[in-house]
Amino acid sequence: MPLNYGDKIIYMEGIIVRITDGAVGIDLKGRLGYLEIPMRMLITDYPIKLGQEVGFNMSFIEQLSDEPNETYVNNQINKKRAAETVRAARKGEAHA
Repeated sequence: MPLNYGDKIIYMEGIIVRITDGAVGIDLKGRLGYLEIPMRMLITDYPIKLGQEVGFNMSFIEQLSDEPNETYVNNQINKKRAAETVRAARKGEAHA
């Protein structure tokens, strides 16, 4: 789907504040928030450490439609139900 507004590339920086097996958490400078990205999206020549600075180009995010993507919404509902079922089963095992 084409965007209605032109690209305006903005250079941003942040600090690595969280590292997991599959993701890196970044606090954006200028109190702009927090961004978590998959590890595979981080380009680096160095071992990743807490406190390292990162930079990236970003544009504005544009909402594509006023309607929710029903497939995505249903997947999220089903995922939540499955997690609740697993939690309930584990809770039942703990009391047995």
